[in-house]
Amino acid sequence: MGLGVAVIYLSLLVLLPLAAVVRTSASGGAEGFWNSVTAPDALSALTLTLGAAVVVTVVNTVMGTVLAWVLVRDSFPGRSVVDALVDLPIVLPTIVAGLVLVELYGPSSPVHLNLAYTRAGVALALLFTTLPFVVRTVQPVLAELDRDAEQAAASLGASPAVVLRRIVLPALVPAMLAGAALAFTRAIAEFGATVLISGNIPGSTQVASVQIFGQVESDNTAGAAAVSTVLLLIALVVLLGMSFIQRWARRRG
Repeated sequence: MGLGVAVIYLSLLVLLPLAAVVRTSASGGAEGFWNSVTAPDALSALTLTLGAAVVVTVVNTVMGTVLAWVLVRDSFPGRSVVDALVDLPIVLPTIVAGLVLVELYGPSSPVHLNLAYTRAGVALALLFTTLPFVVRTVQPVLAELDRDAEQAAASLGASPAVVLRRIVLPALVPAMLAGAALAFTRAIAEFGATVLISGNIPGSTQVASVQIFGQVESDNTAGAAAVSTVLLLIALVVLLGMSFIQRWARRRG
């Protein structure tokens, strides 16, 4: 009975709405779908979104792992504060995050760095919102690592770089890839943090989520649904890949 209730609940909240989006995207047939996703504005928005998501994912996979390492392995004053700040992009409303970024890196930037209405600004917004996904995925795995193997290797003359490459990283790679998958899927779906700092310039700084919103406001629900379906399929492929990696890691462990 519990399984049936869970399936019904999941269907009502996730599966049925997604199916409705896919159905709407196909209302104009295959040609209509293709025309919608290859329209200049849509194609530009998808290209920018996916390109920025890839770059941001790579950067945050590296820096998020470094930050997780510092929080787990290093002891310093204020560590608990830094640990709490990692979750700020998750709990902060994304539109507020966008406003904060505009104030810090907009035309009146107190640090004299104007990234508003640029692709760099879009990447900055995505970096801000996706960092916690890598840190919080890698951090518990790093905390549970058995350090005896590291100490044994060091006692046998292995350098810290060798210990990191041969012992630590192989254990962290599945978690890093899982965090990267979550960061990527969040990046391609981000709206609030990007809508203000991007300036929403079609063909230049407009990301896919904002382009979808614009299509809905223009009463082009089929076009909005088509672009949404592309993002949905990409996210599904990435999440299935993450699930495969996790199963592989469990079997390997």
